[in-house]
Amino acid sequence: VQLQASGGGLVRTGDSLRLSCAVSGVRLDFDAVAWFRQAPGEEREAIGCINTRIDHTWYLNAVKGRFTISKNFAKNTVYLEMNNLVPEDTAVYYCAATLPPCVTVAKVYEHWGQGTQVTVSS
Repeated sequence: VQLQASGGGLVRTGDSLRLSCAVSGVRLDFDAVAWFRQAPGEEREAIGCINTRIDHTWYLNAVKGRFTISKNFAKNTVYLEMNNLVPEDTAVYYCAATLPPCVTVAKVYEHWGQGTQVTVSS
């Protein structure tokens, strides 16, 4: 199983970005795919997850209402749509996969993408 995250970049406060997590080696219809982020000097934190089997999502309060996770089975890809970005969202963003249900503990996830940098300037 391989995950490849992409779509990061340098944006300004209030801008939007869409990150992609392309999954290969397994069908995406029975997975928990989570997005984590890690800012410099801080621990990796879960910001959202989708249980693709039942199409249920979970979000960290800090991003709820601004970030949306979706899936495309045909492309075997999970997306993280990020709106109204603020400097506090600056981090390396990772996607990770495991069997359902969604959990927030990073060590539970067996498969990880390589990370994509998101930088939000003020």
